Amino acid sequence: MQGPVQFVVIGSGWRSEFFLRLAQAAPEQLQVVAVVARRPSEAERLSARWGVRTVGTVDEALALRPEFVVPAVSWPAMPVVTRELVAAGVKVLAETPPAPDLDGLRSLWEEVGSSGLVQVAEQYTRMPGHAARLAVVGDGVIGAPTSVEVASTHLYHAVSLVRGYLGVDMAETVVDARTFVAPLADPLSFHGWVPDAQPEPRTTTVATLDFGDGRMGLYDFVDNQWWNPLRARRVVVRGSLGEIVDDEVTRLTPEGPITSPVVYRRTGVDMNLEGNDVVHASFDGRVVWRNAWVGTRFSEDDLAVADHLVATGAWARDEAPGPYPLAQACQDHAIGLAIEESARTRTDVRVAKEPWAAGA
Repeated sequence: MQGPVQFVVIGSGWRSEFFLRLAQAAPEQLQVVAVVARRPSEAERLSARWGVRTVGTVDEALALRPEFVVPAVSWPAMPVVTRELVAAGVKVLAETPPAPDLDGLRSLWEEVGSSGLVQVAEQYTRMPGHAARLAVVGDGVIGAPTSVEVASTHLYHAVSLVRGYLGVDMAETVVDARTFVAPLADPLSFHGWVPDAQPEPRTTTVATLDFGDGRMGLYDFVDNQWWNPLRARRVVVRGSLGEIVDDEVTRLTPEGPITSPVVYRRTGVDMNLEGNDVVHASFDGRVVWRNAWVGTRFSEDDLAVADHLVATGAWARDEAPGPYPLAQACQDHAIGLAIEESARTRTDVRVAKEPWAAGA
């Protein structure tokens, strides 16, 4: 791309600082032209911490002509701000989810869906492991993908991974979910380490997602699984000619079944002095994912968000399709809401064709 991606961030909370941190680390690729912070104390804090320009109103920020705007606001405020930005003719990268509930999704789609101005910040398929596995699946190594198990992240994030691996678009989905409570120590959370953590009741939600035509997803999530180091992440992608279990790929070849790994080149290990980076992922001697941000020392989640920002910039410049359109975000959240409803009612919940299906 010619020049850094230029965007505005609305909000002063931890979500907004996620984007500010990435831009500070990679100014040649990412540039925050302004942050909208309505409280003077927050504006002063952000300016001092991140060296960014702050303004008090959205109009002031738009006068700086950003390529797109990232509303990093609360769930209830997200659809309101998104509508206002679209009404002003501005391209938007909304945070997840784009609206809190199903009625909110439908209302938002009715008002802005046809505008083509809204992408959503769903980055999980761009994380190195998922991106590498998606490349292997896309090459047909395990045949046609038929089922996906995700035990990693929650609701709409997990659904985006399941649909991504299966290549499912707007198919009607039948969700069957249940919850189970069991003791589990929880030594780490968003707020930090917990001294002498003891087992306490934690809820596990398990759901099957039936997309029809033999395609299914298995959702498995335990409270605080994002942070808890006592619970590993697990991804299983099964296909007609083999399967991927985390980073092990087994498939049928003319020589019989063969298993080989996805391998990551990580620097900064042992006597390597190149710095801490995951440089690339390879499979069977060829690179299937490459880090575009070597030298930034970004975490894998940071890499995914940074890639998503650049992809949004390419879309804003009419150089590429949108990385995650509003219709896809609405579908993922609708299925996530169905998981919660099915777990609560202990009955199947069907996600039928919604208004955004025609606009996908």
